[in-house]
Amino acid sequence: MVTVPGVPAIGSFFSAVAWKRIISSKLRCGYSKPHFCASFHLLQNMEDNSSEVELVLSGDMNQEDEVTHRFHQSHTSKPSQCSPRNICFMVTAALFIFAFGFLIGYFAHPKTEDRISPICRQSESSEDEDDGPVQTDVFLDWSNLTAFLKTSLTTSSIENSLSLFSSDNHEAGSLGDEELGEKVLKIFRDYDMKPWIDEHFVNVQERPTRGTNRVTFRDATFEESGYLAYSANGLVKGAVLYAYYGQVDDFKKLQDLNINPSGRIILVRAGNISFAEKVANAASVNASAVLIYPDPANYTFDEGMALFGHVHLGCGDPYTPGFPSFNHTQFPPAKSSGLPAIPAQTITASTAAAIMRKMEGPNPPPGWGDGGLPDVSYKLGSDSDTASVEVSNVLVDKKILNLFGVIKGFQDPDRYVVIGAQRDAWGPGYARSTVGTSLLVELARTFSEMIRETGFKPRRSIVFASWSAGEYGAVGATEWLEGYLSSLNMKAFSYISLDGVVTGPFFKASASPLMYDLIQSTLKEVSSPTNGSRSLYSQVAGSNWEAAVLEPMRMSDPAYPFQAFSGIPSVSFRFTSDKGYPFFGTMLDTKENLYNATSMNLLVLTKTAGVIAGQMALRLVHDHLLKLNVEAYSSIIRANVAQINKEVISLQSSGRLPKILKLQWLLSAMGSYGRAASKLTFSIQNSNLKDTEQCRIINDRIMGVERDLLSPYVCPLESPFRHILLGSGSHTLGALHAHLAAIKDGSASADTDLLRNQFALATWTIQSCADALAGSVWDTGNKI
Repeated sequence: MVTVPGVPAIGSFFSAVAWKRIISSKLRCGYSKPHFCASFHLLQNMEDNSSEVELVLSGDMNQEDEVTHRFHQSHTSKPSQCSPRNICFMVTAALFIFAFGFLIGYFAHPKTEDRISPICRQSESSEDEDDGPVQTDVFLDWSNLTAFLKTSLTTSSIENSLSLFSSDNHEAGSLGDEELGEKVLKIFRDYDMKPWIDEHFVNVQERPTRGTNRVTFRDATFEESGYLAYSANGLVKGAVLYAYYGQVDDFKKLQDLNINPSGRIILVRAGNISFAEKVANAASVNASAVLIYPDPANYTFDEGMALFGHVHLGCGDPYTPGFPSFNHTQFPPAKSSGLPAIPAQTITASTAAAIMRKMEGPNPPPGWGDGGLPDVSYKLGSDSDTASVEVSNVLVDKKILNLFGVIKGFQDPDRYVVIGAQRDAWGPGYARSTVGTSLLVELARTFSEMIRETGFKPRRSIVFASWSAGEYGAVGATEWLEGYLSSLNMKAFSYISLDGVVTGPFFKASASPLMYDLIQSTLKEVSSPTNGSRSLYSQVAGSNWEAAVLEPMRMSDPAYPFQAFSGIPSVSFRFTSDKGYPFFGTMLDTKENLYNATSMNLLVLTKTAGVIAGQMALRLVHDHLLKLNVEAYSSIIRANVAQINKEVISLQSSGRLPKILKLQWLLSAMGSYGRAASKLTFSIQNSNLKDTEQCRIINDRIMGVERDLLSPYVCPLESPFRHILLGSGSHTLGALHAHLAAIKDGSASADTDLLRNQFALATWTIQSCADALAGSVWDTGNKI
């Protein structure tokens, strides 16, 4: 039996009676053996009122069949012989009916990706019991789902959640932190999201148990209530040196002025880069300690306000680097390479002013003296400006809880996108954690209601995560990644961060290049929070939307460990202001200050942020194929390799680099990735979306790209951020740039043999990624 597809669509144009007259007559063959008979039957599907044409081929009929056949002939029509001409006519007619029905059926239906699958069926009872239940197909296209998302996520519901999770005291591991966690768990339970808890025991630094950390300058001693977690403890003395923001270029300017920072206590402004980067930069020039203050030019709050933060140049518990802080695991003592070896302390603006009023020495470089400290003439400092810094932080073991809920997918439940938000904060943390946690539970509610009320069935799962100890450097999230790395980097295909998501009116994002297209398409579909008639994309794009919107993902970004440590494509986005939000890490991160910073548009901006996060997640679990563009890395790899190639040629022509170093293999690896990405894109464009196995294979290849860009040649304990493009360490292409620059400058750190090793390992990382992206091993075409 051969069923002719497409004919159900024809039924909408012709009555069943007409088709029965045309098709159901028997077309008979002669009686010589072997012989065949072809018959068309119109089958009426009584459940869905559709029709179907069947072509039945039967050969070598037995005698009983022949008798029955002849009896039927005598009561119907005159038999016709099966001549070649008649056979050709029959085949042509059958092919015409098939093609006609297929075309009508094809064009009568929308594209596969514009409606959900599987179909949501709603049963309608019939008044006539003999007819039985009638099944009605209800198709939910993409616009239905996004409309529900925008309608369900309301400013009133967001306001209720903000009130629920507002707290003045919820530091990591505290009673306030656990109380907020119980509220999150209750909501996950109410929506039947199968919640679970991940418990960790982590090492964190707290303020001194007695007194405070101290700074002494000349004859004055200052007690500082703020502190920097993971600072080295001790008492150090030295001359104070003002170094602006403590960036690498700032220290280079001091060296250009023949000022030696070795042994000095470095005084820097807060801002521009993280506290950890400032301390690491100072340690790299052999400074003895670092003092960080909020200059009134950047921070408009009271001069006595204290700052809080951490100085671990990394993520997670620095005393369990590369492995999880589970209570039942026993490891030998270890320390992260990102822990500083020098003391660091925050000081208030009033303390900084008291010190700088008495500092001497030369004037600073242009721009460095544009601060706002009252009655201060900014000076770099002299050898006589001696001070001492005493840090006595206490290392404690704390239990923290990560909380999870899940909405399981219906086709690939073992593949999931993770949406996460930090729950803890130093103080009120309204922008830091309250908004993100509120938005997390609102999205959980919205997706749960979408599935229950519309029948939407996501193909893949959505995991909602509430992290603790985020203020110490994404400790909770990183420990979870370390504990389940082998599983997560194979099954988690994206991470969306909600931390610090609203602090101003302008949209910015940091993301994996794989997610650039997803961000762009989402911005085109989401309305502006200030003008509902325009898309957010039309307001922020300009001539180059990437330059206007995208920012580098830094180590301080909450999504960074997902991206650079675990190889999971990640995005963190935010509505922010040009000057930034000055209240992070202070006791002034309150509801009132955040409302003022957002010009009283907090609720509208928060809803827009929720729609953006929800729509990105929805697209990732809705489509047959993941909305991740593997070709985005082609141009990034090409740009890096082109720059390296240019520098190598220049150094070799000047004789500073031996010609034994060949770039042909790095260029070949670059080409291999580009070809593999283009080939996969072609396969995606020509794939059969109804072939679930083919879609899963393609999705696995897409998911592997970020993971395969993690260098397998470095130790996670020493270099945890192994991503060769977005990570940190000697294995990255950025480190190759830096090494070539060191050779150009004649630096003592330059090492040609080390450089060749860096080239080899970078080449093989890119080539291995390209080979995996190509698919089967016989498709790699490896010629290296």
